[in-house]
Amino acid sequence: MQKVTDTKKVTNTKKKISKINNSTIDMPLLIVVLMLLALGIVMVLSASAPSALADYQDSYKYVKTQGIAALLGIFVMFVLSKIDYRRYKKYYKIIYVFSILVLFTVLIPKLGVEVNGAKRWIQIARLRIQPSEITKIGLILSFAGYYTDDKNKLDTWVGSILIPLIGLAIPVGLLLLIQNHLSAGIVISFITVVMVFMSGIRLKYITNTLMVGITSVVLMLPVLGKKLSGSFRSDRIEAWLHPMENSSGTAYQTMQGLYAIGSGGLFGAGLGQSKQKYLYIPEAHNDFIFAIIAEELGFVGCLFVLVLFTIFAIRGILIAINAQDLYGSLIAMGITSLIIVQAILNIAVVTNTIPNTGISLPFLSYGGSSVIILLSCVGILLNISRSSKKI
Repeated sequence: MQKVTDTKKVTNTKKKISKINNSTIDMPLLIVVLMLLALGIVMVLSASAPSALADYQDSYKYVKTQGIAALLGIFVMFVLSKIDYRRYKKYYKIIYVFSILVLFTVLIPKLGVEVNGAKRWIQIARLRIQPSEITKIGLILSFAGYYTDDKNKLDTWVGSILIPLIGLAIPVGLLLLIQNHLSAGIVISFITVVMVFMSGIRLKYITNTLMVGITSVVLMLPVLGKKLSGSFRSDRIEAWLHPMENSSGTAYQTMQGLYAIGSGGLFGAGLGQSKQKYLYIPEAHNDFIFAIIAEELGFVGCLFVLVLFTIFAIRGILIAINAQDLYGSLIAMGITSLIIVQAILNIAVVTNTIPNTGISLPFLSYGGSSVIILLSCVGILLNISRSSKKI
């Protein structure tokens, strides 16, 4: 009788623990995201004040927009953290189609907006949205659904590799043809590769495909070289390889960013004390905000940002590993990859490690729609953490 009572107690305790785990979000991840968001608002205020004053006679123009977007994004994040992520699975085909169709919205007259020679945005009331941001999260949900759908024949090369590659080629091709948006195509491609590896398909399919892909690229290098010659991308590569020789032209923004980083030193010039933000770095509050962080907060500030993104990556991977099902695991890994890859590419561009690709720094760069969509992604990730095993 005593043993039966003890067994019941243990069972009840396990149920209670399970209930607690299922209702608790990953607090370290949430804290890191809120810290990045807060730092981003402060740095947007500092970096954008001179240009906002020059363009709109209002130093707080950009930070007010960013603050409103952040509040809206936090609200959406908490709403999505309450919605069971498994509900998206049955709609993965519809989500994929929507992710493709939304890319065409930039071609709609009076809706599509051209900025700096590129048509990558749509304007709805006062909100400017980049459709490619919606496509990124849409494809993550779509590929996660595809690889966990029992109806798909994933034990064949066609089902596990070819169909997803075609599914990837369509949005990437549209991004290049319609929006001339190479950086978004690179990010989406990398995320898809990560999710394919995580899906558990046969390794020989992956290695054989990679070998064919690498061989094809090598054989096409002469053709690609001729096509790039004289284009703006070849100019960017030239500016990357020889920034000093192009410091007044294509490499102007890069060189000004490097000046900002170099003058920051160990502890920086102090918050708000940047000199390069005074219209030397074009739109310093956007893609090159990391340079302003380096100038004002120094090496210590940059290290702090890198540590926060590292913690985010670790927590995201742990959530993916401990997810209750493969669908949740793939989504968690896709979202984590989305944010970390963009952070790596942005910092690499600002430090001239790679050619300028025009990609923002997650949570830190100015951009209302980007902040809202990224926080929405975090909301889904937090929901997956609710049902994950205790980390």
